[in-house]
Amino acid sequence: MKWKYSVLCTLLGVSVCVCESISPEVMYGEVKSPLYPQPYPAGVYEEWDLTVPTGYKIQLTFTHLDIEPSDDCYYDSLMVIYNDKILWKFCGQANSADGNHPGNQPILAPGNRLRLIFQADETNPGLHKHLGFSVFYQAVDVDECAEGAEPGKTSPCSQICLNTLGSYFCSCHHGYNLRADQRTCMPSCQGGEFRELEGTLSSPGYPEPSPHGLHCLYNISVEPGFLITLNFTHHFHIEHINNPQPSCLYHWLQVTIPGSKPRKLCGSESPGVMVTGSHWVQLEYHTDWAGLSRGWSLHYTTQRVKCEIPNGVDNGRVTPSLTEYLYKDYIHVRCLKGYKLMQDGREIEAFGSMCHSNGRWHKSLPECHIIDCGYPEMLLNGNFTFVSNTKDNEYRSIIKYTCNEPYYLFDKNHEAVQFTCEANRKWTQTSNNDVIPVCVPVCGRPVKSFERRQRVLGGKVAQAGEFPWQVLLKVGGRGGAAVIAPKWILTAAHNLASASTNWPEVYVGHTDVHQITKSPSLEVDSIHVHPQFNNPDGNSNYDNDIALIKLKQPITFSADVMPLCLPPANAQYQTGKMGTVSGFGVTEESIANELRYVQLPLVDQGHCRTSIDSKRTNHGDISIFTGNMFCAGFPEGSKDTCQGDSGGAYVLKEDDGRYWAAGIVSWGINCGVKGTYGVYTRVGQYLDWITKTMEGNAN
Repeated sequence: MKWKYSVLCTLLGVSVCVCESISPEVMYGEVKSPLYPQPYPAGVYEEWDLTVPTGYKIQLTFTHLDIEPSDDCYYDSLMVIYNDKILWKFCGQANSADGNHPGNQPILAPGNRLRLIFQADETNPGLHKHLGFSVFYQAVDVDECAEGAEPGKTSPCSQICLNTLGSYFCSCHHGYNLRADQRTCMPSCQGGEFRELEGTLSSPGYPEPSPHGLHCLYNISVEPGFLITLNFTHHFHIEHINNPQPSCLYHWLQVTIPGSKPRKLCGSESPGVMVTGSHWVQLEYHTDWAGLSRGWSLHYTTQRVKCEIPNGVDNGRVTPSLTEYLYKDYIHVRCLKGYKLMQDGREIEAFGSMCHSNGRWHKSLPECHIIDCGYPEMLLNGNFTFVSNTKDNEYRSIIKYTCNEPYYLFDKNHEAVQFTCEANRKWTQTSNNDVIPVCVPVCGRPVKSFERRQRVLGGKVAQAGEFPWQVLLKVGGRGGAAVIAPKWILTAAHNLASASTNWPEVYVGHTDVHQITKSPSLEVDSIHVHPQFNNPDGNSNYDNDIALIKLKQPITFSADVMPLCLPPANAQYQTGKMGTVSGFGVTEESIANELRYVQLPLVDQGHCRTSIDSKRTNHGDISIFTGNMFCAGFPEGSKDTCQGDSGGAYVLKEDDGRYWAAGIVSWGINCGVKGTYGVYTRVGQYLDWITKTMEGNAN
């Protein structure tokens, strides 16, 4: 707003002028009559020049108007003037019969400048009740592009008018240039790049005749992998000269395709469809300063490059299966179950290939090779054989595991177990279990049976394989023991009285002392004497006379070395039942160098206790007899276990033919003397201790 001056005049004989300057071209403001909202004075005259920026119009909104009404607002009035023309003259009050009130609706001026003049006569010099006026003004954007925005005016642009805030600008259609006046469009051609996959081109001004003096270049350039096709409309006309020389002399449209000779087009016959086979085409349109060409128009499209249909892959599938494959199409190869993807001699997890812009697949097809599960895991103490007709280790190959019988059998059954090479490259049972079975030692089943009719001290010489569990201990003398597991030896605790300083030598696998000691002694890992064995003087207490020896390396069982079974959970010690004892002990007062065995019946516990107690009456150094012991032997003597047999096993035979360790040779009173019996540690009493000791020291 530009406030030029403000004048207040009175009839006191002196003219008084009050002037105040305001910043020009504001966007909004408010004008009030003098003293508003009090009544205005008489004889007042004031002018306001309102100005907003170019491109805007002034809009007035009266918040209140109360001016003394009169016919044609003759005495007091507010005049609104534009370009020295009075637009409105207001007085009166809302709903008054006289005067001219503006009402509550906004009033829009035709331009960006207005003059407001407020005047009041001097007929009533005192204050009156009329309050004057308050008006709010603001700049409102003008849409210059709308025809009739101002009376008598049309759109300022010859083609495209774009309204902006407070202004506008002009633009032209394709093929036209904006002239220096920034309003008028004239035909021209600047050509340009066309990169969309589909589009329309035409001569400048089409369908109007082409201007003279044109030289236009149009480049259609799309992504490699797409091929351009030009489709000219039927309305085609480029000046054509009929003479012996080339006809397209002055006006022409030249089409250039890489790898081909440029082609000039003119005349009135449309070229129709042109398949370029290229992703880049140039069109050059030329007119001279004479002649007539009505122009041309075309629509171009693109098609993706084709790749050849891939061949099949043996034992695999190519997906998707299409009738044609185009640029950027993907194919995948998946092998049938049991086959693996191979390319360039190495296995790949997945395969995909894309049709390239040159019409070739970016990767050659792979091969599907049958998978290989690798060499089957060896079975400890067992073996496997291939039972299928396929090549070894390939998918669907079948192997059969077997244990080294009769020394080992599978832990759950005695049948062979079959594994198949599956697609997951694991050897798997039909139950989807890929854990190979375990061959457990067969206990108590010697490959050769021993005779059972010997009745002499020291018994009969054992043959190889009759007592494969027999162990020769050397620890300050000879002792016996029995193999009960691949790493565990069962013996008498008193055999190991000196083992704290010298661990025993352990020999297995022969019936002759001279031969067995030629083999290396088995290396001992640890010794476990029953914690309640206590026999400090070596005679008085043989209770809990049991111990275990753990070996560092497991024994591989064979006909010469096999384990003895431990007692069953409900072991029965029936009086009179015959058991067998073997050892390298005394025979008829001599030391035996050959393994011998003897058969002895179990003695009634009460009878045994009575016999021992009677001997203790005269010999106080004889051990007590406890429930952890039992006796075996004949009342008449002649057969018994003696020195050197200690720690050996007293075995009983089950109905199924297995032998189990019923007792351990512990102590006795004389060898083979009438009325005396051999005393044995009752192994059945110690199953819990044996199991816990072996499990607790498994590693």
